[in-house]
Amino acid sequence: MDFVEPEGNFAPTFKKAPTHPLVNRDFCTFTPRSPADALEERLILDSTAWPETPLLPDPVLLEQTSDPANSTFTILPGEGEWHVGDQLRILIKMYDFQGHAKKSGGDVLVARLHSKTLSAGVAGKVEDHLNGSYSAVFPLLWEGSAQVEVLLIHPSEAVTVLRRINREQPDRVIFKGIFSSGSISETTVCNVCLRQTGEPLCNYTDPYTGEPWFCYKPQNLSCDARIYHKITGYKQVLKTSEPKLFQRKVNHRVSVQASGPPNVNVLPPRKGQTGVNDQSEKSEPSGYYYQGVWRALGGSRVQQFNTSSAISQCLKGKMVHLYGDSTIRQWFEFLDASLPDAKEVKLKNSKQSGPVMIQDNVNQFLITYRIHGLPLRISSIPACKESYIANELDGLKGGSDTVVVIGIWAHFSTFPIELYIRRLQNIRRAVVHLLNRAPGTLVIIRTGNLQTAWLPRVLGNGDWFTIQVNKVLRAVFKGLDVKVVDAWEMVLAHHLPHSLHPQPPIIKNMIDVLLSYTCPKK
Repeated sequence: MDFVEPEGNFAPTFKKAPTHPLVNRDFCTFTPRSPADALEERLILDSTAWPETPLLPDPVLLEQTSDPANSTFTILPGEGEWHVGDQLRILIKMYDFQGHAKKSGGDVLVARLHSKTLSAGVAGKVEDHLNGSYSAVFPLLWEGSAQVEVLLIHPSEAVTVLRRINREQPDRVIFKGIFSSGSISETTVCNVCLRQTGEPLCNYTDPYTGEPWFCYKPQNLSCDARIYHKITGYKQVLKTSEPKLFQRKVNHRVSVQASGPPNVNVLPPRKGQTGVNDQSEKSEPSGYYYQGVWRALGGSRVQQFNTSSAISQCLKGKMVHLYGDSTIRQWFEFLDASLPDAKEVKLKNSKQSGPVMIQDNVNQFLITYRIHGLPLRISSIPACKESYIANELDGLKGGSDTVVVIGIWAHFSTFPIELYIRRLQNIRRAVVHLLNRAPGTLVIIRTGNLQTAWLPRVLGNGDWFTIQVNKVLRAVFKGLDVKVVDAWEMVLAHHLPHSLHPQPPIIKNMIDVLLSYTCPKK
């Protein structure tokens, strides 16, 4: 499908911070680059809005919050027996710790249908009915056993807390700038948004994209003396009684039990049936696992690239540019390990941030990786190596020999979602320009994925925010000629534990999807 870029003036118009004290009512707000961007932002916020969640008493009363141990799911009756091609529906009822039925929605629930013996699994589509009940639907895609699993990621009351701290504490990750000149060295706090203190600021807003970044000015050095960026820690931002909303084995990432049998036996397709009954875009997942292998539903067929020669043959004559966070660096590392004949190009850069590069002179392919621009939770990166994806894309020639992979999500979860929308709008502009000047360029987007994070890390990286990120990601790139690797479903549907950095079998399936897009079977 073609994407039509909104009309408007896209020159950077971000309001630069003065070097005198700021006067802001809301210290972390962002000015869209154009009226078109502002309108799109409002539409995205409306379309991706999470249901209202309850106001919390202080102190929090755990007894009145969602309790997975008291909650249940029930497989809804079908037509007497289940066949491949049918849809399985379940009803989830949430109760509090006192056994009272919840009357409102907003809980974070995920569901999958799986078979351990068949190494099969598919993600379910969960719908919030806003009254304490939820439903989930799964397509039945294989014969034999199929078991439902429902997981409460967060009670709705925890979402209330997560919303509040993203609004009130977007600076809870502590970033520092290292400044040095001669024998003088200083360190100051930096962030997208800095609190009003009366101190002068250094403004590092990118002149091309308008992406904001600021540091408090060092006392004895100029703003030009900044040489490194790093993360130094996290602030404690929860109120005294709020940690009880994020307890392992109590109300965070805990299974909801079935009120009856949790499994069904799936028979072969009915005579004459070729697809899923009552199939709709609303409930159809992007794919599923069978025998441990990811199979796409619609779109390109996923091939298996099980040898280095198969991968090399697919990449022959290609330039593959990977941009993003450490979940994209995993792809670079997987390919590097899988291609013994490809040699690293000595650039003397950190493998954590890049740019790093491998090339195969025989098959004439090149693979690069570079981390996205600030904000970055990284131990250390030279300021001269910071680079925004949009600017990198604007420097690409592109063409039918070029593959661009973008994965940017995990470092944005402590900020208002408007910052992420802004970043994706900038990247989309660059993608549109790239595809206009080089229509044969293949652009692939990786979504965010489920992870296992406990306090305090869940306050900086959590699945609730990733759900918002993925909604925004799809909204911003909707209609654009790009491919998607649905990392969320590929992690949720798999039997391995959730992880920010998925385990090798999942990464291998993701690489198969990437290479299948690169070399579609004719």
